[in-house]
Amino acid sequence: MKETWKGFPALLSLFVAAPAFAVDTSQTYNSGILVLGFLGFCALILMVQLFPALMMLCGWVKGLFKGAAAAEEKKRAKSH
Repeated sequence: MKETWKGFPALLSLFVAAPAFAVDTSQTYNSGILVLGFLGFCALILMVQLFPALMMLCGWVKGLFKGAAAAEEKKRAKSH
């Protein structure tokens, strides 16, 4: 049991010293309105491309389940 507690003070010192390595937050956001507009435009492009991709994904999932149901129906029709 004593063997497992030998490294505990060193581990504890890492947790205590962690705030010393934190990022300096005294500097504020200094980028201009053009940078913010550019990032907003990039986000808009991503959202516009995301909508058709989600619609296509829903169509694939719907087709997958519809195809499975049609195959099951065809299998039942052949067995009778």
